Amino acid sequence: MATRLYEHEIFLEHITPPGHPERADRLRSLNIALEHGNFAGLERKQAPQANEDAVTLAHPEEHLFAVMRQMPEEEDEINQIEADTYASPKSFQAALTAIGGALAGVDDVFSGAADNVFLAARPPGHHAEKNKAMGFCFFNTVAIAARHGMKAHGAERVAIVDWDVHHGNGTQDIFWDDPNVLFCSTHQMPLYPGSGAKSEEGRFGTIVNAPLSANDGSEHFRDAFKSRVLKAVDNFAPDLILVSAGFDAHYRDPLAQINLTGDDFDWATGRLMELAGKHAHNRLVSVLEGGYDLEGLAESAGMHILRLMRG
Repeated sequence: MATRLYEHEIFLEHITPPGHPERADRLRSLNIALEHGNFAGLERKQAPQANEDAVTLAHPEEHLFAVMRQMPEEEDEINQIEADTYASPKSFQAALTAIGGALAGVDDVFSGAADNVFLAARPPGHHAEKNKAMGFCFFNTVAIAARHGMKAHGAERVAIVDWDVHHGNGTQDIFWDDPNVLFCSTHQMPLYPGSGAKSEEGRFGTIVNAPLSANDGSEHFRDAFKSRVLKAVDNFAPDLILVSAGFDAHYRDPLAQINLTGDDFDWATGRLMELAGKHAHNRLVSVLEGGYDLEGLAESAGMHILRLMRG
């Protein structure tokens, strides 16, 4: 498979307070893993910065302006813009570059420049609701990418699969009333942000939640993924599959207790690639979300990327 990875130094310049789990070392640990010879054939490109207008594909202008107003200007200044969400002087540029990388990835899979794409970016995005920054997230990168696929490339149906251990409340909020976007999520409950019950199905039944309990582990995760997520994606027959690829369900992660291994993410990646091949001409774009243990993130994301490369 032709796999492309987007990255950028600006992602390291989004600074959070000392001790904050969402930190630049997350990407540094992944970069060390990518030095292995297994990744010699991986095409790595610098992510472009999106225009501010791209944000409005999934958010109203008022949200864009509200986030912009809270960005600090002084060097070394960090603003708390929500309970656990912080901004430094380069955070806005980092967020726009994350969006730019996701849009470029969608362009790549529709043009045939790549079969699939992984975006190694921060800040993450899946907790950002239409009108609210939260959960380390300013803008919903994967939601913006979905809308771009529909607007720029004529995708009629887009499936978003979120296996971050925290429910993608923002993505669910944005697509609650959209019959053309399927959102499927595996996540731990109860856990932040508190949403994600099976009963939350959206206006058109295109929201599919598969909540898991603490210590459920690999067997329960795979059963839920097969019975709810993969079944829903297969029935939806999307033109494009997007992945909110959080790796905080790993057993080493300090923020949750689902206790998966890198093998589980490798398996889930392979199953989604099969459906991308069946329905979407292999078009799959994966966007990094959570994952806060450096070793667990490097292992899991590395195995995810290798599966994208090998098919």
